[in-house]
Amino acid sequence: MSSLEERLERIRAPKQKNQQQVAVVLNAVEDILREQNTEFAPTAYFAALLSLLQQSISPNTILNKDLASSTVYLLDVFTPHTPAPLLRAKFVTILTHLAPALTHQEAEAPLLRSSIGVLESLLIAQDGPSWAVPQKEIGPRRAVAGLLSLGLDDRPKVRKRAQEALTKVLKNAPPSPSLEHPASDMCAGTTLTSVQELLKVSEAQKKKGGEHDPRLIHSLQLVRAVAAAGTWPSKRTDGLCETLLKIAKGGNEFMTMAALGVFEEVFGGLIEEVGGGKLETVLEAIQELRPSHNDSQLLPPWLAVMSRGYEVYAHVSPDIAFTKLPALLEPVSTFLQSSAENIRTSAAQCLISLIDSLIPDSALLDITRSTETLFQNIARIVTDLLTVRYQGAWVEVFEVLCSLFNKLRWRSNPVLNEAVKIVGDLRSNDGFQGKKQADEVLARAIHAMGPDVVLSILPLGLAKPIPGQPGRAWMLPILRDSVFNTKLGHFRQEMVPLSEAFFQKVVDFGEGKEKTVEIKIFETLVGQIWDLLPSYCNLPTDLTETFDQTFAELLANVLYQKVDLRSNICKAIQNLVDSNNSILETEPDEDGEEDLVAQHQISKEQAQKNLDHLATFAGNMLAVLFNVYSSTLPSFRGFILKCLNSFLSITPHAELMATFSKVSTMLESSLAELTAQTQAEKQKSKKDQSGMPPMTHTLMDLVITITPYLPSDSYQTLFAIFNATVNKDSDPQLQKKAYKVIPRLAETEVGRAALQSQTEALQALLISSAATATPPARRDRLVALSTMVEFIPKDDLHFIPSVLSEVVISAKEVNEKARTAAFDILVAMGEKMKEGGIVVNRKVVHMPDDAPDVPATLEEYFTMVSAGLAGSAPHMVSASITALTRIMWQFKDDVDQNMLSELVATLDLFLTSKNREIVRSILGFVKVCVISLPKEMMEPRFKTLIPNLMVWSHEHKAHFKAKVKHIIERLVRRFGFEIVDKYTPNEDKKLIANIRKTRERRKRKKDEAKAANDDENDSDDDATEKPRRKNRFENEFDDALYGSESESEAESDTEMAGAAPKNKRGAKKSQQFIVEGEDDPLDLLDRKSLAHISTTRPQKAGALKKKQTKAKYNEDGKLILGDSDDERSAPAAAADDGDLDMSGAGVDAYVEAVSGKNAYTRGQKGKVKFSNKRAREGDQEMELDDDDAVEKAAFEEKKARKSSGRGGRDGGFKKQMAGRKPLGQVREGRAGKSTRGRR
Repeated sequence: MSSLEERLERIRAPKQKNQQQVAVVLNAVEDILREQNTEFAPTAYFAALLSLLQQSISPNTILNKDLASSTVYLLDVFTPHTPAPLLRAKFVTILTHLAPALTHQEAEAPLLRSSIGVLESLLIAQDGPSWAVPQKEIGPRRAVAGLLSLGLDDRPKVRKRAQEALTKVLKNAPPSPSLEHPASDMCAGTTLTSVQELLKVSEAQKKKGGEHDPRLIHSLQLVRAVAAAGTWPSKRTDGLCETLLKIAKGGNEFMTMAALGVFEEVFGGLIEEVGGGKLETVLEAIQELRPSHNDSQLLPPWLAVMSRGYEVYAHVSPDIAFTKLPALLEPVSTFLQSSAENIRTSAAQCLISLIDSLIPDSALLDITRSTETLFQNIARIVTDLLTVRYQGAWVEVFEVLCSLFNKLRWRSNPVLNEAVKIVGDLRSNDGFQGKKQADEVLARAIHAMGPDVVLSILPLGLAKPIPGQPGRAWMLPILRDSVFNTKLGHFRQEMVPLSEAFFQKVVDFGEGKEKTVEIKIFETLVGQIWDLLPSYCNLPTDLTETFDQTFAELLANVLYQKVDLRSNICKAIQNLVDSNNSILETEPDEDGEEDLVAQHQISKEQAQKNLDHLATFAGNMLAVLFNVYSSTLPSFRGFILKCLNSFLSITPHAELMATFSKVSTMLESSLAELTAQTQAEKQKSKKDQSGMPPMTHTLMDLVITITPYLPSDSYQTLFAIFNATVNKDSDPQLQKKAYKVIPRLAETEVGRAALQSQTEALQALLISSAATATPPARRDRLVALSTMVEFIPKDDLHFIPSVLSEVVISAKEVNEKARTAAFDILVAMGEKMKEGGIVVNRKVVHMPDDAPDVPATLEEYFTMVSAGLAGSAPHMVSASITALTRIMWQFKDDVDQNMLSELVATLDLFLTSKNREIVRSILGFVKVCVISLPKEMMEPRFKTLIPNLMVWSHEHKAHFKAKVKHIIERLVRRFGFEIVDKYTPNEDKKLIANIRKTRERRKRKKDEAKAANDDENDSDDDATEKPRRKNRFENEFDDALYGSESESEAESDTEMAGAAPKNKRGAKKSQQFIVEGEDDPLDLLDRKSLAHISTTRPQKAGALKKKQTKAKYNEDGKLILGDSDDERSAPAAAADDGDLDMSGAGVDAYVEAVSGKNAYTRGQKGKVKFSNKRAREGDQEMELDDDDAVEKAAFEEKKARKSSGRGGRDGGFKKQMAGRKPLGQVREGRAGKSTRGRR
């Protein structure tokens, strides 16, 4: 009833003229009910409106159109709330009087929509015997026939309302043994016949050169509405599928989408079916309508329907659907041989959908022989797609392989080993063009099967090359990004010795000497190997067996000795802890059991064992990490702190206490030494060239890191450290770190309890330390104060007025984070005062001992903040206004309205101030008032507010003019032009006129664009909602304070680029070429033959020879030598003669970077120099023909004549500089040398 009451309230207070007649009729009905002393119940309204209906509409015609529209509209409102027996009793009467409204040719759309709504409620209320009345007589079936006719109406809103009513009626079947609605067969037959007839008409029009009949898509929408009820009869399924596929074959994309939408509704209606018998019938009918292999128009929609149908079937009968998967994959995979790209793409997407939908996760844990056989058959079918028959679809095949690896996970081994071998061999071939796609397949294989399995199939071959097989250094980056949930022992047994072998080669070459290309390559390989460790440590399966004392010592040694590998080691240790913690945090499934598939075969019990095992190494590992942290520069400490955080979370109590005791003792001694230092010693320590911070800073960082994990018996020491460091104004950084202890402690329940117990002492300390707070520590101090506000007891809130002035002045901080923290604490203190309590004023600094206590209220809080308005400094006044603006926005609905009114009146006076800083703040306050405060509060202030605002509209400094204009725009938007113009001075009327014209122009353009858009999308019933503009501000207050009307109504002018044209059949045909040598013909039976199939025309052998170019002459006619392709390619030829084998792609890139033509060189005194020469500039110069050379020389001569006679001697400065080359450009005859600085 609440929704009915809300709707009646909206009707009683209409906002549009066309709703006023409805309000008049409703008021008249209620007056009659009052006169009769009748309760305002839906039944009473219904009876009164029924009598009005008989007065406005006769059985033959509409007597009073306006009264009829209003009456039927109100009937539509009340019939859903009327008892069903009454609706059944009055069915014939209502239908008789509604018939003229439904069938009259001049009936307007609003009357029709309301009549359809009444009819919908009447039909839902009918019982089984009522539906047995034949269609020839007045009954529900005749009413449904009328709805079916209205479902094809030319007016979109009427058509949509009728279709929605049909769906709702068919979904609400009367109680009966049958699950189908009694009218479902009639609706299905009528709509299907309509579609078939209109399809014939449309085909006939198309043959004559006409367009599609729009009624066909309307009839498809009607079929979709009937199918959406989920009661489509099985006997009409074959005809529906055949008709829909015929429509999809027509080639019209709108018709195709509509047909697919009908299939979607049919499947969606059957998703709740028990057993799946009807769904299986539908799918069999669709399979029998399988199109031809070359039908590029019908095959894509047919494949889409198949994939969606079996997706629903897998939801209804997952086990049966899984057994049918191999039989489905074979026929669909044959479409990948098609020459049409859209067929191959659709087939691949269908295969991917079938794999994702029909393989249940439970099958991965099933180790029975039948399941293994199914996996083998599926893998065999997909592996066969890598043969030469499917060479034109290798991109799509790789996508299918990726999907299969993702789905099978660890069950991919051994069924997909052959596919990994084929893809790896293709990737190793230099002529293969799909390396990127092959890398993606191998990455999915590594993620699913594990690196040990993949590397056993495709060994790296780096340390001990295998004869006849190339090295696979390109696999290291793939391994880095793909390894997960595998055996950590594989890294220890295979990768660590490999790293040691390469490092030994670096030592053998001479580590201290100048680095050659070979040394850099081996160092790169060592780094790439250790890059794999974080991935190996991401939820390993053998952690307890592999991570022993020896391995921990190895990691510690690498941390100490190899600075560049520290990030990898820390990330690896962090992954060991975090990945197992994530398993413990996973929620059970619906049955309350663990989902081992989602948990990657790691149970919670196993994860807890892993963490307990790691905890045994906590003491030594923490010591190592602390030592490494203290010897690392501050800019490179972030990853070490993250690692410490993770490891501290599992450290046992005893180890944690010992570690904290050691750190706190060292910190106390460091603080004592710092205090004892003389001023000269402090200055000397500041001039430390190493860049390392003082030891006190390092130790304080460690204390902050340990704080959340400390037990309660350590808090006394922690608070002592806080007391000793918070007042260190001589060391701002140390003070800044000290303030971080309080919010860090509040992250745990134990820490919050400690803050609660020590709240009085901490409040006193924070209040007394305000005088020594330094600007760098301001933000962290505010965060600490905000944390303490939560723990203030209600019976003593003196802490709030004690720190309020500091918080208010911080609202004007230059640092944005400090300002945000000040606003947050202002709101937090307001919430605390709102909860109630007592403010003990005598405890506040500078307050007399006999100051009375006051109750804590929002009004008292506003009074406290307003005290700053009486300050003598403009900065304090401005800060107080800003603070009042923020808390007024937050608590405008909770504070007393009289006080708000007085506050607005008081601050209105500040607009007359001469100080710009104060006015800048007051403009923000006014803008928030205009947006958020009630109209009745703001309108009385316009007499003084608007003239005072207009004074600053002539001030151009500090953007005052733009700010005032935005405020006036907001006023106009909310209160209207008349009232704003009334109080605007005559000399400022032009601004109001400009705003009015701008808004009218914008509205006119918007209406024109909307009208044009409606014309284009007239046939589309479903209106798409425009996405809302993303807010640039983090909260609503910033949006209200800094946002503007121009920003909120800005429109984008971005245009979409047109699609590339296609061929006549709509399918983009691809061309393939065979790449083979003169003496080595292509073997089509070899699996590697796919690597010799290219989509680009291969070059002939002679094309690779050096292109002969014409001789070049300078302006004097002299022959230019020394700038030929031979000299330019000499460095490349020299590089090719080297002994180093650069077969790997990753190694090639590295060698190109250090020794290619774009590499750096060293000049005088060893300074690094880079070439500024463009990469292809020389080639372009060499390809100039004679005509181009003549034109270029003529242009230069003309430019020289034009510039002659200008300037001073020899034609001026421009002529003198004409012969100079740009910086970095190679001069003629001096290739590779620069003459800069030699003149």
